[in-house]
Amino acid sequence: MDPILEEKLAEAASAAPIELSLVVPIYNEEDSVGPLVARIRAAMAVFERPWELILVDDGSTDATLANARKALSQGGQRLKIVELQRNFGQTAAMQAGIDAAVGRLIATLDGDLQNDPGDIPAMVKAIEERELDLLVGWRKNRQDGLFLRKIPSWCANYLIGKITGVKLHDYGCSLKIYQASIIKQVKLMGEMHRFIPAWVAGVVPSSRIGEMPVTHHARQHGTSKYGISRTFRVILDLLSVLFFMRYKARPGHFFGSIGLAAGAISALILVYLFVDKFLFGNDIGTRPMLIVGVMLFLSSVQLITTGILAEMMARIYSGENETPPYIVRQVFDGNDISA
Repeated sequence: MDPILEEKLAEAASAAPIELSLVVPIYNEEDSVGPLVARIRAAMAVFERPWELILVDDGSTDATLANARKALSQGGQRLKIVELQRNFGQTAAMQAGIDAAVGRLIATLDGDLQNDPGDIPAMVKAIEERELDLLVGWRKNRQDGLFLRKIPSWCANYLIGKITGVKLHDYGCSLKIYQASIIKQVKLMGEMHRFIPAWVAGVVPSSRIGEMPVTHHARQHGTSKYGISRTFRVILDLLSVLFFMRYKARPGHFFGSIGLAAGAISALILVYLFVDKFLFGNDIGTRPMLIVGVMLFLSSVQLITTGILAEMMARIYSGENETPPYIVRQVFDGNDISA
């Protein structure tokens, strides 16, 4: 964890226990951040337990940070702003917010006003009554374009559910509620925020992951950070998720299985050519099958040795890598800015 966050969390430890932490990554949302904070405060007025709001500025280049600090200066419910040193991406920003959260439950939502904070109290009630570790929002009436957003999302949700075994209607909804003790066991990386339920399924049974319909609004300010190109990135990320879910702790099995299969085919080919050459006296020097057999043998050796190296690297990584995927420049809270 970043040292700046550690210092701030130590200060918060002596304060009243927080039941719910709201984490909102923001990037170039200067027109949305003020209304967002106001809407969250209004929606959470019915929530009778202590809560906090954490805005993570992911290296915005417009007035997003200034407007967020203005909202902070207005006082009210506990509000914290984590300013990242540069743009690290939504997943890293979400990880920074989760690391900074001190609540028993953690909620995440987008900063573009498309998620409705009014759904959060009901989701908190649902996750507790249903005894879940993760409750995912389902944008049943999604207010986005059909061809550029909805259809690619439907296809992605189907593929993710088929491959990961965690069947949800809407993987891409950022409005989620987590048990903090569970999500803090999951290290987010790359651009894998859309696969969080799959990562959580590696920590708890999929039966403890649920969903509920939530309200979704059309974007009011700015432009979407995603386009049709995201579909291709989702496919590549999905392959990575599949690999990590099944072979993270034993990558040698993945490469080794392919290597052994290639070696077995190579052995059959070479044994056949050996018999054909020395028992039947046929010429095999110019036959393509000989080249295929030799190439498969060399590929087998390379894949098996790659698997051994991957096993060694996995053990080093899991034992020594504690570097967070983000760098915090500064953390602002109510004690830093006067009204």
